[in-house]
Parts: sequence; C-alpha cells; structure tokens
Amino acid sequence: MSVKPETTFQSLLAALAAAAEPTRLRLLGLLSEAELTVTELMAILGQSQPRLSRHLKLLVEAGLVERHREGAWVFFFIAPGGAAAALVRDILSRLGAEDETRTADRLRLAEVRRARADQAARYFAAHAADWDELRALHIPEERVEAAIAELAGAGPFHAVLDLGTGTGRMLELLAPRASRAVGVDQSPQMLAVARARLEKAGLRNVQLRQGDIYALPVERDSYDLVVIHQVLHYLDDPARAVREAARALRPSGRLLIVDFAPHQLESLREQHAHRRLGFGAEEIASLLQEAGLDVVGRRDLVPNKKDGGKLTVSLWLGRDRRIISDPLPLTSREFA
Repeated sequence: MSVKPETTFQSLLAALAAAAEPTRLRLLGLLSEAELTVTELMAILGQSQPRLSRHLKLLVEAGLVERHREGAWVFFFIAPGGAAAALVRDILSRLGAEDETRTADRLRLAEVRRARADQAARYFAAHAADWDELRALHIPEERVEAAIAELAGAGPFHAVLDLGTGTGRMLELLAPRASRAVGVDQSPQMLAVARARLEKAGLRNVQLRQGDIYALPVERDSYDLVVIHQVLHYLDDPARAVREAARALRPSGRLLIVDFAPHQLESLREQHAHRRLGFGAEEIASLLQEAGLDVVGRRDLVPNKKDGGKLTVSLWLGRDRRIISDPLPLTSREFA
C-alpha cells in the first residue's frame, strides 16, 4: 500500500487555487504529457506570451510546475515528486478521456511534436552523409569509443541493440563481439549510410530497422546491451526513450547512454536541431532509475588542453534490476 505524500494546509490551498483556473488547468494537462517552452504553449493555446508567463509563474510558485533554463530556452514540466505532483496527477485523472478541451489541446500538442520531428528529420536527411564529421565538435572519437568499449565489456554478447544508429558506427564497433546486433533509426538516409558502412566492414550478423525510438520495432526482454549514443539531446522526451530502451533489455541487461555534459553552445540548437544542451549526471541517473535500472558505471571525458574548446562527453551505464540465475542461451527469437 503506497503512502500519499503530505503537505501543509496553506500549501494545499495554494496548489488548489493555482490549478482552479481554465488556462492553468489546461497548462497542467499539457505539461503532464510533455516538456514545453512558452513559445510552444503559445502555439497550442493561442494565448500571448505575457499571459502564459503569468500563469506559469503562479504554477511554479505553487509547486505544481518546475522549470529549467538551457541557453536561450526555458522548459516547463510537471513537478516530478511531492504532494503537489500527486495532487496534479489526481486532478488530471478525473478528466474524462473524451473531454473536448483536453482532446483539442492534445491535438495541437501533437502538431507541435510533429513539427519537432519534421525539423529533426530534415536535419538528418541533409546531414546523413557527413554525420561523423559533426561529431568532431567534441573530444576525439577515439577516446569516446575506448570508453564505450571499456564500459560495455569484452562480451561476447547475445544480442546488441543500437538506438538512433545513424551511420552505424556503434554497430561496427560492437557487432564483432555479438552473436546478433540490431540498429534502429527513423531516417532512411541514415540507414542507407549505415548499410553501406556495415557491408564494407563485412558484418553479416547485423540487421537495420527503420523505426521510432519511442515505439521500438524490436523484441522485448531480448537484448543484453542497448546503446543510445549521442541521441537523447535531439529528443523532446528523453525519459520516454530511456523507458522504451529499458523494455528491450533482458534481465540483468545493460543500457549504455553516451551524450554531452551540460554546455552553453547555443549554435548546436540553432544549426543542428539539438533539443537539449547536454545532460547532468543526476538527470541521467534519475532517468535510469525511473526506468528500473541501477547506475553501475559512469565516465566524464573532459577535453585536454590540446582539444581546445571542445565539449565534454559523458557515459552512463545502467543495469536491469531483474536477475537471471543462470546464463541464457541464444533463443530462436534472436534469429527472427
């Protein structure tokens, strides 16, 4: 039996007063489904920036909503814990699935998400051929790949899954240690580059699949190593992607995340469609834990003096909490 978080009379009254207004209730509904900027909320609700900013300020002060700044952008989201967050969930759970206002807001939210996805797709299509060159923005790839190899381990792996596989470099690195490897990417152009690369490398144990990182076209509970390499910073919902990746893991399987540490290089957002300017250690640890994974390894690859102003790359390794008493043999579904 779960214990409900408690709060004071005044705090509860402030939270109820903050939620009891049409626009603010709509904001709570939207922010319970996505992390959004004021500009995106303006597009969904059709209201002015000053008006929405006032409403958001009240929700933040009441502890119902939190905010974080990344460069020139400010993101708003439902408070992740405590009595205020529990109150929000309870209030929203009482709205019917067919409520006209909520349905209309969700439709406009879907339009915002499609616009984000279209922007990313256009970017990936334009840069598929020179993707690896863009990674020269951070520390030398050799250092990153050496750290990946160290955290992943020598293998052998039953099955490896690479999400947002891009040019297929992670598959090229890890597939030789695996009986089977699968790469998933939403971009046909990226998959074409990856396919040519893997064929040139002579790797015959690799499959490439076009698919959505939020709804993976792969078997559940089947992979002992899943990799998300330089992908999360493009996503509007990193937590959802991590949860979906965790579902693909076997018991005791491991999820390796590689991404930028927090930075202020705004040009990556403006020129290269980055949604997030890096991730802090606590944020990724929280995402892993919420997905049912324990953090078992971490590295921060800080640039050397000779690397100039390049970006720090961080690696996190999470392990599925479920336990296998005996090593699993390969199963027939791994060859499907």
